[in-house]
Amino acid sequence: ITTASLADLNRRLAQPVPMRRFRPNLVIEGAEPYAEDTWTRLRIGEVEFEGVKNCSRCVFTTIDPETGTKSADGEPLKTLGTYRLGEGGIYFGQNLIPRSGGTLRVGDPVEILERNPALARIG
Repeated sequence: ITTASLADLNRRLAQPVPMRRFRPNLVIEGAEPYAEDTWTRLRIGEVEFEGVKNCSRCVFTTIDPETGTKSADGEPLKTLGTYRLGEGGIYFGQNLIPRSGGTLRVGDPVEILERNPALARIG
């Protein structure tokens, strides 16, 4: 997930949510909101990844990982559903598969090797 995507979502919410609500493995800074939707191949540090599909989100996004409390209003899933609904689900983020070995470090550069602009439209 990019920090810009989360910032865009939080602008739409009455109560902003932290990144940890989505339990991402990687958080990327310096991209446009939802740019990750189009990434099909990228390198982070020493590791090359393939973007295999946008990440379909479930009810767990409505549960605060700090308290275990479910949001009474169904957020952020409710709002995501108004503009990130695609065939088969509500999408936020990207599922990646590593295609090479190596070490990842906080602050590693991200290089987009291939993108598919046709994937940019969800909803």
